[in-house]
Amino acid sequence: MGTFTVPVQVGDSNGREFVDIQALVDTGSTYTSIPASILSGLGVDVIERHPFELADESIMEYGIGEAKIRLHGRERTVVVVFMPDNSSPLLGATTLEMFG
Repeated sequence: MGTFTVPVQVGDSNGREFVDIQALVDTGSTYTSIPASILSGLGVDVIERHPFELADESIMEYGIGEAKIRLHGRERTVVVVFMPDNSSPLLGATTLEMFG
């Protein structure tokens, strides 16, 4: 199976400001992960820090928050992970499930 990206918009939790991104669809990832600079630039706050097991089985702690995601003209509030700025945005399974 191949990988693919989709155009999505990510916005602050109030839905006042959005930016366009290309996100890799990753059904193996639970949450949607976005570079921290994008989320911080939108005013999305870290609610708490949470440990995550990475593909190489290492454990890293990242901030999580809530942001709006627009996909195909629909909008949902989802949990997002604040990833390092050199990371590619990932659209995770819980976000995909919320959009049906």
